[in-house]
Amino acid sequence: MGNAKSGALSKEILEDLKTNTRYTEEELCRWYESFQRQCPDGRISRAEFEKIYGTFFPNSDPQGYARHVFRSFDTNDDGTLDFREYIIALHLTSSGKTHLKLEWAFSLFDVDRNGEVSKNEVLEIITAIFKMIPAEEQKQLPEDENSPQKRTDKLWAYFNKGDNG
Repeated sequence: MGNAKSGALSKEILEDLKTNTRYTEEELCRWYESFQRQCPDGRISRAEFEKIYGTFFPNSDPQGYARHVFRSFDTNDDGTLDFREYIIALHLTSSGKTHLKLEWAFSLFDVDRNGEVSKNEVLEIITAIFKMIPAEEQKQLPEDENSPQKRTDKLWAYFNKGDNG
């Protein structure tokens, strides 16, 4: 990732990101400078990611969901996010094309990375999401989706899948 001695973003990564995101060279360079200030070693660990994620949900427990989000962004499975993975994740979740967002969502739910999403995997992600919803808001959810299991059952039924589908 970039030139380790100068801290500059490599031309290869810059061109790749310009091609695969909607960000301009100027935007990418600004993002990179900020990333380098926050992560001088050029990587975000899962623990750091979870801590950052936690700042967005101070009154809940986002750790489980953040762990799954991190896994889906860590495309080379090295336990860290480098600048490229970080920018691709940012692009996908904020301004990416619908089919790319769907591919990312699938990777989020495919916990065991076997190319299929099981009902148990859906339940695992929904449970993690529920931990981020304040208890008072959970009480306001419709009866048929006011628990992780009910929400999973409803979502699974929407896709017309049996329990083992």
